[in-house]
Amino acid sequence: MKYFFVVLLVLLSACSVKQYTSSTTKLLTLKTPQIRFSDIAYIRHNQDNAIELELYIAGTMVNRFTINHLICVENKGCMSKSSFNSSYLVSSYPSSLLQNVLLGKEIYDGLHVRKTDDGFIQKIQTKNVFIIYKVTSKTIYFKDKYNHILIKIKDINHGK
Repeated sequence: MKYFFVVLLVLLSACSVKQYTSSTTKLLTLKTPQIRFSDIAYIRHNQDNAIELELYIAGTMVNRFTINHLICVENKGCMSKSSFNSSYLVSSYPSSLLQNVLLGKEIYDGLHVRKTDDGFIQKIQTKNVFIIYKVTSKTIYFKDKYNHILIKIKDINHGK
């Protein structure tokens, strides 16, 4: 009987609510073949790079994504990162691409990264992608010209 409770505790802890250490309000533009969104987003993350992304239009939440080992989409279920890329982005993207873009980290293991005074720029061109990715202290800009994907994240300046 005591083993039952131990197993139950382990199973329930895997489904527990994540504690996010950072929460920011951003202006997010997300254009993919499957998603069109441009409005307010709340991005929460923790030290383990787990992310919760909530999308709002006119003050109403319209979608929520949670990203950790899997990507879960509100009312659509969870899938592997590579399955998410195939369904919503581009199948040839590295599985960690969306997570790294939302966190403002280098993509493609830092391929062609050029440091700037306020962040970095990456330009990546292969037969499948033509990506321009810029990160500064106030904006994140990701554009894949071949696949018509845009992710733009801007800080919302309160009173400035």
